[in-house]
Amino acid sequence: ADIPVIPDLEEVQEEELAMQLAAPPSAQVNRVMTYHDLDKDLMKYAAFQTLDGEVDLKLLTKVLAPEHELREDDVSWDWDHLFTEVSSELVPEWDLGQSERED
Repeated sequence: ADIPVIPDLEEVQEEELAMQLAAPPSAQVNRVMTYHDLDKDLMKYAAFQTLDGEVDLKLLTKVLAPEHELREDDVSWDWDHLFTEVSSELVPEWDLGQSERED
């Protein structure tokens, strides 16, 4: 039981292969367009100014809001605080509705 065993060459090669890492695959990464680039393209290309060749989208593209006006900071909501805030705004309306019914 205490006799050392000389490993076969095939076993050693299999262990070496098991310890090697495969090279990651190479993938071509395309650049993602920013909102600013999309806005420029929208105004530049006439193809984006009509829908199905029939609906004129020029008026819509003139009044679209810019990205910086649409961005909002993330705000965490607390259920108890939100419920209290909404109910405090609704209580005067309920009281007004009840007083109108009583009259």
